[in-house]
Amino acid sequence: MQLFETFAGMHWFEQLMILTVVLAAFASLVYAWWLRRDVLSLPKGTEQMQSVWNGIREGALSYLGRQLKTILPILIVLSGALFFTVYVTIPEDGTLALWGITREQIVAQEPAALAVLQQIQIVVGIGRSLAFVLGASFSLIVGQLGMRIAVESNIRVAQATREGENRYNRALTISYRGGTFTGMLTDGLGLLGGTAIFIIYGIAAPDALLGFGLGGTLLALFMRVGGGIYTKAADVGADLVGKVEHGLPEDDPRNAAVVADLVGDNVGDCAGMAADIFESYEVTIVSSLILAIVLYLDPAYNASLLPGGAFALVVFPLFVRAVGVISSMIGTFMVPVWPKLLRKRAVYAEKAMFLSYEASSAFTITLTMLLSWFYVGDLRFGILVAVGVMLAVSFNPITSYFTSLKKPPVQEIVKSADTGTATFILSGLVAGYESTVAALVVIVTTFGIAAALFLHPIAVALSPFSKPSPKE
Repeated sequence: MQLFETFAGMHWFEQLMILTVVLAAFASLVYAWWLRRDVLSLPKGTEQMQSVWNGIREGALSYLGRQLKTILPILIVLSGALFFTVYVTIPEDGTLALWGITREQIVAQEPAALAVLQQIQIVVGIGRSLAFVLGASFSLIVGQLGMRIAVESNIRVAQATREGENRYNRALTISYRGGTFTGMLTDGLGLLGGTAIFIIYGIAAPDALLGFGLGGTLLALFMRVGGGIYTKAADVGADLVGKVEHGLPEDDPRNAAVVADLVGDNVGDCAGMAADIFESYEVTIVSSLILAIVLYLDPAYNASLLPGGAFALVVFPLFVRAVGVISSMIGTFMVPVWPKLLRKRAVYAEKAMFLSYEASSAFTITLTMLLSWFYVGDLRFGILVAVGVMLAVSFNPITSYFTSLKKPPVQEIVKSADTGTATFILSGLVAGYESTVAALVVIVTTFGIAAALFLHPIAVALSPFSKPSPKE
């Protein structure tokens, strides 16, 4: 097998698009670095503020250090074990095709095919193990750096709320940029890892992508579960000592366990959440690439589906994510702008973020529709992306409705507290179940629309909106 063989055989326009995706991934990482530098350049407040913050910071860093020491030995063992998984099952058909053999030849025990299979197993085993380490490392980096910047931005947000008339906008900007750092780091590393594996392995990428996805998922699980346990243990412990034993109010500075509680907030809601988000983003890249390559290896299906060429199924989802990186940058810059431009509408942080989310979504949908028309040659792919984006956007009003203090669900929960603890708990459960049903209805509707787009009558109706790709 020659590495980069598939990439070298692609059309020059598709090669250019893949390289554009790589540049977008690097742009995301550069933007994340700029956000970090911008946040760290801001003042940290008074000495009294810093004394409290230092305790939280030291606790968070201690947790990260201990977590890293625990994870590393596990990674080494699993990466070695993953190498030998290639001897359990036969590699994918695309991998065999690059070496010029077939699965039937291996089953028939042909000596020449078995000799080539031994070479394949070594190369694939090394690639799978390295991809596992890469995915795990990226997940670890996102979680660790995400929590570090969250801790650093906390005190700067607190200081910004004490400065001048424009303190709301400055505090919103700092806090949002601190969170955006993690998002852009996730975008950059996830997109870079998946694209790089495809460039190197080509249609043999599914065998390596399995390791990449497993590494990211395993680390995310470890950090999410471990961080969640630490968070809840610290929270309950602080409440028992402070509220129950000494009658102190919530987060009272006289309770030393409050520091551990605040450390737990960073550990569970920052480090664990960041790694979890990276895992979710990463597995979508892995699954889309594997599915696209499997369809590529079925020429009859691919030819009937795409007038624009076989690799469109691979290039299109990667390029859509590159578009998402650019639209995310635009959206983050718009967050502090809304309170200035639309004071009557953007009067609080949630609304400003929702407006930026909507602007980013509109930008993504527009570029995706153009890409599906001029490159793929099938407008249905652009419609699919638009439906998916609208699904994500729809969760904003759903979440806001069931959690806002101004909406009936929360008001009813508060009112139910007047009649006792039992009705209070039941009212909260009812609201939670209702929110789940609303989300499920939206998700199922989206799946139905996506499936309907490829039914024969609708496909025929949309046929005037499909054309051969210009690269042909």
